[in-house]
Amino acid sequence: MKNNLDLHIPVLLPEVLNFIKNSELESGSYLDATFGRGGHALEINKLFDNLKIIAVDQDEEAIEYGKQLFADKLKSEEILFIHSNFSKLTDYKEAIDKFSAETGVAFVLADLGVSSPQLDDAARGFSFYKDGPLDMRMDHTQNLTASEIVNEWSEDELVSLFIEKGEVRRPQKVVEKIIAKRKLKKFERTDELSYLIEDCLGWRKKGQHPATHFFLALRLEVNKELEVVENSIETLLDCLAPGGLLLVITFHSLEDRIVKYKFKELAETKGKILTKKVIQATWEDKKKNKRARSAKLRVFKRGSYVN
Repeated sequence: MKNNLDLHIPVLLPEVLNFIKNSELESGSYLDATFGRGGHALEINKLFDNLKIIAVDQDEEAIEYGKQLFADKLKSEEILFIHSNFSKLTDYKEAIDKFSAETGVAFVLADLGVSSPQLDDAARGFSFYKDGPLDMRMDHTQNLTASEIVNEWSEDELVSLFIEKGEVRRPQKVVEKIIAKRKLKKFERTDELSYLIEDCLGWRKKGQHPATHFFLALRLEVNKELEVVENSIETLLDCLAPGGLLLVITFHSLEDRIVKYKFKELAETKGKILTKKVIQATWEDKKKNKRARSAKLRVFKRGSYVN
């Protein structure tokens, strides 16, 4: 098996490791709320002896990959895999408590967004550069797909979606083209939609495909990503032991804004924010890893009391 770091470079890895190494909690258990291909977990595991890992992901492929990557840890019962969205962790609280045998885990990391293997796999339908089914589901057991949205939502609903979740200023022209074309043939492939947007808008910004924000809006809606973040930050925080760290990596302004204000709200009763200024990747890391260009890290420390 290839080392998973060949497939997926963990963003902001040095910064994440630095916070964990400087934490007052020296060992215990670690909850990876968005396990992906295990890049962060692999490196965090090297910092401790006998670290227990709780690996959560809604992507079945990620779970299966993780079982191979951490085969030895699985055999020694030092890793627990949970196939679920991290917003549903309360359903697994008893299992997590039993596994960690603590008042909470020492560290929780949520690396939001889509992993590189998901983007690179055309069959998942996330990419506007690679032809694939217009899907965009991170969890294939759910029903809503990008194709359903594009083919069935009304003109007003599509306009609102692209403005609110894609931050597209004037999507009306593209939406009108979508409505007209879907009357003749349903959208089934990613290239059908990306070509339509490219033809409609042209390349206005060098290096950024004109379909970028439209595809982002669809992905966010299909997976309810913003709603999940809004409703789950406190759930993740409540998994922590006193003094434990919650580290959240976001990839666009809407996510980061939610985390920023949620941390401020929680700081009144549950602990303190360790990142008064958001942390971004170094220029060198941004050049090496394009996913790091928009990545932002915020860290919250749970109070020394449990409430």
